Amino acid sequence: MILITAPTGQIGSRLLDILLDEAPTHGEELRVIVRDPGKLPDAVRARVDVVTGSHGDPEVVDRAFAGVDAVFWLVPPDPRAPSLEAVYSGFTRAAAKAFTVHAVGHVVGVSALGRGTPVAARAGHVTASLAMDDLIARTGVAYRALASPTFMDNLLWQVSSLRDDGMFTGTVAADRTAPAAATRDIAAAAAGLLLDRSWTGTGEAPVLGPEGLSADDMARIMSDVLGRPVRYERQSLDAFRASLIGQGLGDALTDGYVDMMRAKDGGLDDGVPRTPRTASPTTFRAWCEEVLKPAVQA
Repeated sequence: MILITAPTGQIGSRLLDILLDEAPTHGEELRVIVRDPGKLPDAVRARVDVVTGSHGDPEVVDRAFAGVDAVFWLVPPDPRAPSLEAVYSGFTRAAAKAFTVHAVGHVVGVSALGRGTPVAARAGHVTASLAMDDLIARTGVAYRALASPTFMDNLLWQVSSLRDDGMFTGTVAADRTAPAAATRDIAAAAAGLLLDRSWTGTGEAPVLGPEGLSADDMARIMSDVLGRPVRYERQSLDAFRASLIGQGLGDALTDGYVDMMRAKDGGLDDGVPRTPRTASPTTFRAWCEEVLKPAVQA
């Protein structure tokens, strides 16, 4: 049995779709933990075992992990959390105990690039996510952290600006090249690891996309795909901080995002070379054509 956390999110929902197609041929049953089962489509609820609640709740994970062979682990956002430790390791601590109690064999988690880089210890959310990985690894479970760069899908937060002003913003230098990955590729990587559990030990499984891109590269590709000029505007970290506070984020998460973006501009995502094993298939142009353009035109 495979258990999926956060099954209604961007990555979890895509993963669940893949596993619903492929798990039966592998002899796997599926279980999900979800706060609101009503957010799952009726057809999905009919095919999975549903445990209602938060996967940060000790009683919920103790019940949900019984009889489970593999777990997909993703911590949910918590805008008002008192600290980054609470968001990542604090939320995961009950599950880490349950992995041992229920002899879960394999865990695949969503994490971030940056381990081993000079800025890893001061990278906000990434630093906290890497500490979460270490917490899970110490349980003795076979663990793979999907070490991810910035998601292409984050641009969907800027659809209105792209549609109305032909502009998107970010804090990194316009010509800094870095990896970017589609969330659907991260879901596919997770599915592969969950279905073929011949791997052992702990480590990272980077998902780097097929190419390095700068913000200027992205602007050029979006201009081509959307059929209108798109430009990149670099935002200061102070302006970025103000925008997060304006969205209602607490101080801990705001500081974490600012530190993370400062670290990305300092090479946080540059530590892993792209190889056939670490590359993922979706190009930025394909993602723009298949995901961004329909969202902008909606």
